[in-house]
Amino acid sequence: MPIVSNTSPVLNLAIIDRLSLLRQQFGEIQIPAAVLEELRVDQPLPGSQALREAIAAGWLQVQEVTDRPLVQLLRRDLDRGEAEAIALALQQSADWTLLDEREGRRIALSLGLNVTGILGVLLRAWRAGDLGSLREVIDDLRSRAGFRIAPALLAEILTATGELPP
Repeated sequence: MPIVSNTSPVLNLAIIDRLSLLRQQFGEIQIPAAVLEELRVDQPLPGSQALREAIAAGWLQVQEVTDRPLVQLLRRDLDRGEAEAIALALQQSADWTLLDEREGRRIALSLGLNVTGILGVLLRAWRAGDLGSLREVIDDLRSRAGFRIAPALLAEILTATGELPP
């Protein structure tokens, strides 16, 4: 069950001390080299220690992308991390590709990949009883990680979970 992630889901969950949700839901997560570079785990940044620990534990794994022409083609519309994540997901026949950015999600879906993002991960965790309040976690994401979410989407999610917006 290969799972491939772009930078945003992994980094944002690490920043808010919720990286373990990925391990609980998916076991192992694969990332391409470009995502590892974007994570900047060698620097003393928020979430870096949790990311280093996940890599050392072996459940966050760096994998080589072999289809460089595909990466170059995807780079016309995407940044390097997104392009490599999508190429790796296709290479590994990933069950899930974790992407948050709209254009990356659109392209991944057009290529037949199953896509979810940080909000999908949080909803799954909430449904499984691993989160008490989805609103609190999303507020934490917004304040500590600078995560942006459209007000209409936030209202839809909080309405679905019974945590109506203020």
